[in-house]
Amino acid sequence: MINLFEVKETNDMVEHENLDVRTITMGISLLDCIDSDIDKLNEKIYNKIISKAKNLVATGNEIEKEIGIPIVNKRISVTPIGLVGASACKSSDDFVSIAKTLDKAAKEVGVNFIGGYSCLVSKGMTPAEEMMIRSIPKALACTDRVCSSVNVGSTKTGLNMDAVKLMGEVIVETDEITKDAACLGCAKLVVFCNAPDDNPFMAGAFHGVTEADCIINVGVSGPGVVKNALSKVRGKNFEVLCETIKKTAFKVTRVGQLVAQEASKRLGVPFGIIDLSLAPTPAVGDSVAEILEEIGLERVGAPGTTAALALLNDQVKKGGVMASSYVGGLSGAFIPVSEDQGMIDAVNVGALTLEKLEAMTCVCSVGLDMIAIPGDTKATTISGIIADEAAIGMINQKTTAVRIIPVPGKKVGEMVEFGGLLGYAPVMPVNNFSCDAFVNRGGRIPAPIHSFKN
Repeated sequence: MINLFEVKETNDMVEHENLDVRTITMGISLLDCIDSDIDKLNEKIYNKIISKAKNLVATGNEIEKEIGIPIVNKRISVTPIGLVGASACKSSDDFVSIAKTLDKAAKEVGVNFIGGYSCLVSKGMTPAEEMMIRSIPKALACTDRVCSSVNVGSTKTGLNMDAVKLMGEVIVETDEITKDAACLGCAKLVVFCNAPDDNPFMAGAFHGVTEADCIINVGVSGPGVVKNALSKVRGKNFEVLCETIKKTAFKVTRVGQLVAQEASKRLGVPFGIIDLSLAPTPAVGDSVAEILEEIGLERVGAPGTTAALALLNDQVKKGGVMASSYVGGLSGAFIPVSEDQGMIDAVNVGALTLEKLEAMTCVCSVGLDMIAIPGDTKATTISGIIADEAAIGMINQKTTAVRIIPVPGKKVGEMVEFGGLLGYAPVMPVNNFSCDAFVNRGGRIPAPIHSFKN
């Protein structure tokens, strides 16, 4: 039961602290759509998405009005297309036709993004999966709402360096082919290690093969709520600090639980998970960087930043797990540069570098996210950055990811505007010493010794 005090408290969070449910994401399995005929496959995919998600947006809007909590996005994730299209697709253009079908279905039901134009190649690539990966630039260029992801490694399998090398090339090509659209193709493309099956957040969402036929996952946020709570315990010791974060995360997760249960009941779809992630936006007061500065840093990037982020991430997870039995996805703190005004400011004053961000990804929720780099950065350099980030995930048994955007014609320090929730970002310098010989070796980096747990 929720008492009147909790209702008032939640209302204050919504009105003054940017509390929202960031997304209701419906996961849809396309495994029963598989067909050897590409036209039939596309027809089955379209029909299933329409039949399952036709009421998703309307239901989300109803819940938002009734309980008074903003539900910012309604989204869909589907089974990785690298699996679904393997039988029917004989060319990259066949895969692109599936992307167009996903985009058409997303527009028909009214969701803002559909994720799952994805491949899981942590140990190796089939010819069809390699074909699909090579189709990503064209697929993202000719669609508006399709998001793509590729999982290139895991703690259990090691790193597929052939896929890592290929993804560097794909990012450069995607950047080139979508440069007239603010490089949005790269903003909708994520490279993972240890990708979760139940992630509701774009651009990396897909519906894992371990999931049910159709589920509802909810992602909640609330950096402003956490920052406001911490401002009230300024100067207190770490025990008080941790307890405050944990209690606040609990309250935010309970809001998500309420929305998830309502959406599940009204849509007749099983509830999957709550993802409690402090996902910032460009809005004033909705910044993870400002939370870290409230903890005691002059600027994000100062000594102590990684420790402060580790503390924040851990307490957010603990608070979420107390509030719901089904916490999953990526839960924790996101550190996307372009979507966080505090991160942008820290980069602009020289406090935050790419290398420091990489160190922070050892303890954050995901990885190097929405980072703009010079447009002339080599594909092998990008592959090296992906390899570094994937190695962090592999060794530390955590999810890591890279969403990096080479910006044509832009130099270090210049700004690039992505728009909307994607925000804007300063172009950050990249270490230009070559890693070509390393990336071009090919093959796999073996799984770490601690992966052998059978």
